[in-house]
Amino acid sequence: MIRAEVTRETWPLARPFEVAREVQTEVPMIRVRLRDDAGHAGQAEAVGIDYDGETPAGMAAQITALGGEITRAAIDALPAGGARNALDCAWWDLLAKRDGGPLCDGLAPVETCYTVGLGTRKAMQEAAALSREHALVKIKVDRTRHLDAVYWVRQVRPAARIVIDANEGWDLPLLERILPELAALGVEMVEQPLPRGEDAALAGISSPIPLCADESCTDRASLTALLGRYQAINIKLDKTGGLTEALALAEAARAAGLDLMAGNMCGTSLGMAPAFVVAQQARWADLDGPLLFSRDREVRMQFEGGFALPPPPELWG
Repeated sequence: MIRAEVTRETWPLARPFEVAREVQTEVPMIRVRLRDDAGHAGQAEAVGIDYDGETPAGMAAQITALGGEITRAAIDALPAGGARNALDCAWWDLLAKRDGGPLCDGLAPVETCYTVGLGTRKAMQEAAALSREHALVKIKVDRTRHLDAVYWVRQVRPAARIVIDANEGWDLPLLERILPELAALGVEMVEQPLPRGEDAALAGISSPIPLCADESCTDRASLTALLGRYQAINIKLDKTGGLTEALALAEAARAAGLDLMAGNMCGTSLGMAPAFVVAQQARWADLDGPLLFSRDREVRMQFEGGFALPPPPELWG
């Protein structure tokens, strides 16, 4: 029999983190531990999809409602989201601990971006200065701070590769107007420019920069509607409901000719560890969550020269 223990946690960020829809100073999440009768244990965390209303209390309640025994069928029956993600990734970890096979053994280090949140010119440039080890920088933008935000970061990181994330904050006229200037500034990808549900407007765009679906991309069920509108998708375990579906989505997206980004909902090293597996296939990786917190897990992932190193099996896998 496999039982679940759920803990609600809150992790403080090193500095306020602003995106187009909110400012965060801390990240609430759940941590799940699965244990079998032989004493093997697996763990994982989930932040959940906050913009869909997921909360640690709600995710914990979903897991508690499964009762005293956790089965694979029960996990698979949950809807995509944070609760299933935590259980699925903890299941992977438990099986690895039980069967004695480290999941990340032999995997290559992954180059990860460093994310610069929205803010004043001074705040964004201070954050950009922290990214100096990273060749790839991700910049959060909104409806009024977009070209300026890229200019500000470019002044500090003139040679950096840059991707930007609008978090649904633009409309089609704005996107079409600034795309040429973004291309001239060397921006190599734009993430979720329009609100989800308005993706059809992108079908007629000839963009000089790949457009990447984030909020519009959940799991394989969302993929068909993105084809011909986006050139890439951002795979996040909280959206897919775990590593199992994330790997299936990655395979389907690549077969459809889409590039991949492996992202995160701002988790600790425990959240980045299973995402590291997906990132092996990705053109872009956004695994910098642990770098944005004021502290991390006791056993943690290591970052060197802008690369995330394989997670230690004591952490996950």
